[in-house]
Amino acid sequence: MSVVGIDVGFQNCYIAVARSGGIETVANEYSDRCTPACVSLASKNRMIGNAAKSQVITNFKNTVHGFKKFHGRAFDDPLVQVEKPKLPYSLHKLTNGNAGIKVRYLDEDKVFTVEQITGMLLTKLKETSESALKKPVVDCVISVPSFFTDAERRSMLDATQIAGLNCLRLINDTTAVALAYGIYKQDLPTPEERPRNVVFVDMGHSSFQVSITAFHKGKLKVLATAFDPYLGGRNFDEALVDYFCEEFKGKYKLNVRDNPRALLRLYQECEKLKKLMSANSSDLPLNIECFMNDIDVSSRMNRGQFEDMCAQYLMRVELPVKAALEQSKLSRDDIYAVEIVGGATRIPAVKERITKFFCKDISTTLNADEAVARGCALQCAILSPAFKVREFSITDVVPFPITLRWKSPTDDGLGECEVFSKNHAAPFSKVITFHKKEPFDLEAFYSTPQDLPYPDQSIGRFSVQNVVPQPDGDSSKVKVKVRVNVHGIFSVSSASLIEKQKGEGEDMQIDSEPMVQNESRAEDQVTFTFIKVIQVTQEGASGDKQDPAAGESKPKVKVKSIDLPIVANNIRQLDSDVLNNFVEYERQMIIQDKQVKELNDAKNAVEEYVYDLRDKLCGMYEKFITEEDSNRLTLMLENTENWLYEDGEDQPKQVYEEKLDALKRLGQPIQDRHREHEDRPRAFEELGKKLQLYIKFVDSYKQKDERYLHLSAEEISTVEKCVSESMAWMNSKMNAQSKLALTQDPIVKVAEIIGKIQELEDVCKPVINRPKPTVDDTPEVNDQSSGAHNGPTTKQGAEGKGRCKGRPADKTWHERDGVLALIRANGKCYKSICSCKTLIIQ
Repeated sequence: MSVVGIDVGFQNCYIAVARSGGIETVANEYSDRCTPACVSLASKNRMIGNAAKSQVITNFKNTVHGFKKFHGRAFDDPLVQVEKPKLPYSLHKLTNGNAGIKVRYLDEDKVFTVEQITGMLLTKLKETSESALKKPVVDCVISVPSFFTDAERRSMLDATQIAGLNCLRLINDTTAVALAYGIYKQDLPTPEERPRNVVFVDMGHSSFQVSITAFHKGKLKVLATAFDPYLGGRNFDEALVDYFCEEFKGKYKLNVRDNPRALLRLYQECEKLKKLMSANSSDLPLNIECFMNDIDVSSRMNRGQFEDMCAQYLMRVELPVKAALEQSKLSRDDIYAVEIVGGATRIPAVKERITKFFCKDISTTLNADEAVARGCALQCAILSPAFKVREFSITDVVPFPITLRWKSPTDDGLGECEVFSKNHAAPFSKVITFHKKEPFDLEAFYSTPQDLPYPDQSIGRFSVQNVVPQPDGDSSKVKVKVRVNVHGIFSVSSASLIEKQKGEGEDMQIDSEPMVQNESRAEDQVTFTFIKVIQVTQEGASGDKQDPAAGESKPKVKVKSIDLPIVANNIRQLDSDVLNNFVEYERQMIIQDKQVKELNDAKNAVEEYVYDLRDKLCGMYEKFITEEDSNRLTLMLENTENWLYEDGEDQPKQVYEEKLDALKRLGQPIQDRHREHEDRPRAFEELGKKLQLYIKFVDSYKQKDERYLHLSAEEISTVEKCVSESMAWMNSKMNAQSKLALTQDPIVKVAEIIGKIQELEDVCKPVINRPKPTVDDTPEVNDQSSGAHNGPTTKQGAEGKGRCKGRPADKTWHERDGVLALIRANGKCYKSICSCKTLIIQ
């Protein structure tokens, strides 16, 4: 089972995986750990990532980038309308009102949803992770900005389904960073001690996020989050672009904004200049060749000018930091450390303002680019049953307060309650008890639209169905469970009707006073009056219901619980049928991309073979082909090269394969002759070494070498015969080969020589490696003539019995009367007689 964490950024993406006992950021096919968030569509296929980024200028109308902000947004959304003039590609209004992206794909005008474009990007990231792990990838954890609303989060989940991924959790960027920071810390305080409060500041290319997190041993709890969704590194790029556009307009009479291609090039160069100024305070040049109308442009900029130019953006850095600190109710002295991540935090002026606000040095212990992806991978490993990870619990927060509204018979006709306050713990569930006689609707919305970076405060409408009155006509008690899940998405997860049994009284005491439902925080201990009482009880993430007031002085009542269906109508939600169509279309596009890749590979193989063989015909292959054949093959190669750039520019895969086969029919024999000529001497040398080894073995046997005396004469004869035959074969083949020209096919191939070596080994090796026979129980022999004076002393007898009797002989000679004796009996070889009078068989 794979464990993958994906950081999908506005400009770049990073992938981290769990393997080899740790978390590792993987590289793509370009050996780059950073994959651009770009998708380029062409007449035959798609290019994604690094390949798409190279098309940003040449195919700008069909290369999509910077689309992350369009998730879950309508075409008429103010943010979409602000971004629209800055984009080189076209936006289109979809039938459901969402923003679509119009491009030309497969020679047709197509409109893709943002979910489809993100799905394409995730498909590429999935392929990259599968290539790194060498196994399929399904489960993953993906990061999203902490300010993403329900609609944006659901849109991202739809994109993961299109890509064939199972997202175990959408985790907030800063929460992922906090996990990557805390899980490796061995010195965190115990639960009884004061927590370690750490501030995480993340300024990426398009947004600025701050969170304050409290750490204890084995857990983290996010205390507060704040953000500026419209402040990031690209604001500083735009300030440079605006400056140079005005300068070039006056200096070179060039209106850069009228030329999208030139404007994109200027954005790229300004981003490079910004990065250089972060490391250098001196004047730095900006030079662009053939910028517009074949005019070269140049200018200069230094860090001081840059900071003055970006003063309006630098002033906004402190606002989210201050807001987060106020929400957490901490002072600066309570902060243990300030960790910064994100590419834009490398700007010295940004770091300076953060340092100044907290009055302490900032920390850069985390990888600014990869920390989010590593945190995602850690969360995926925690959620995966296939990995054993140190226990570490994560408590996130609800970024915006959420309110429920329903129809009420009161004066204003509506009832409502805030079910989740700002920075409420998440994931979290609550159970609300209604008294109803008929089906009813619950409308969920964000309570503070002024703080919402989204134009529509509505979350969705949830219809609780099949509600009926009690048999006696009274209102039925309906328990509704609302939840903010691990993805940070609000839902009405379940509803049940509590039916009173016949003959029973009231199921609970009705009290108009607020009741303490559990021992959680004071802000959670609330009841809401509606008709009689709407009781709000709560559950932790585990979902265990608590009802401590139920058993005080009331009679025990048996009730029946009936699950009720809920119909959810979320805003900007893709229909399941539409989503299934997108999944199927993505599969078709993957197949199309694969076919185009195979076609290009076949064409490139022909081109590569032509160039490679032509170069070698004048080099290493020159001696192995006749002049006539060389001229004919060279002409064929030239004709094939011309065909590739004319009629062969666009041909089916089979045509290229046939062309390659035709070339190989002439070129392969030459390559084989060259290879055989290079490898044959080494093969004959190896055969010669083996023959020498076995000849030496036969000679040793004939000289009565005791190592081989246990072998029979028939076996040695077989070895000798095989050796002589192999020697004769080798000599004959070498003589025959030496008479052939290099342009002729060899009379013996390396494979035959290797086969002969194996044949020799099969015959000779078992004989030469056969061990000497051993006997476990050795017979005892009485030495009558020497028994008197050769008898053992008590000590010697003990030693002899313990060493020799009933066990294999030692491999050393045994001593008798100080003389090494060799005794032969019954054709067997014995080495001496021990003092215990036991023959030792070797």
